[in-house]
Amino acid sequence: MRQMTDSDDDRTPPTLLSPKAVLRHNYLFRSLSDTTLERLAALAAKRTYYKGAVIFSQGDEGDALFGVASGRVRISASASGGREVFLNIMEPGDTFGEIAVMDGLPRTANAIALDTSALVVIQRADFLPFLEREPQLAIHLLKLMCERLRWTSELVEESAFMDGPARLAKRLLILASLHGRAARVGHLELRISQAELARFLGISRQIVNQHLADWRRLGWIELGRTQIVIRNTDALRAMIAEGARA
Repeated sequence: MRQMTDSDDDRTPPTLLSPKAVLRHNYLFRSLSDTTLERLAALAAKRTYYKGAVIFSQGDEGDALFGVASGRVRISASASGGREVFLNIMEPGDTFGEIAVMDGLPRTANAIALDTSALVVIQRADFLPFLEREPQLAIHLLKLMCERLRWTSELVEESAFMDGPARLAKRLLILASLHGRAARVGHLELRISQAELARFLGISRQIVNQHLADWRRLGWIELGRTQIVIRNTDALRAMIAEGARA
């Protein structure tokens, strides 16, 4: 694990929000009273991880819950033979690591800092007793875990029932809606490489490149070295619908 120490003075870490500020803007905790937030914030520690640092690995002990204060964190799973599939990207306001924190079993995924990232960390030994005293927080946690389950089920359904181009179009639109930005009127820009996109789907970069090149010729997208601009979302949605019917 590579995290910032006081001797790391050659790189500038991101501005660290207070634990209370991070918790207040997070879905899990936003309904809590100010007093309750202060008590929870008192349990939290602040850590900074540099770009590329491993926050935890699949199989590690699930001993803490993480919240993103700044930066981005990639969640992935490793398969046999060293193949890695990307599952999600966590941004400021997101929490992760809640599954292992709840059941106490080993981590089910890897977490790696995509940028230099400031995280709020609450240890399992502190979080569970707090959760027992806050039923509203328990309800929010259940909703979040259901959301994660739906996300995972959707990935399985895509793999089983959709053809390659439809899967790629759907994942591209989802990632753009969650992590993209408006480039021009009606255009969405997503900062992602073709290799990263391939890992979200568990397919080869060559296949992704082939489909993206076809869509570029049709005028649906623009391609850069590490970015994709979606110009025609309707065309991609039509491809998804056709792939679902097939």
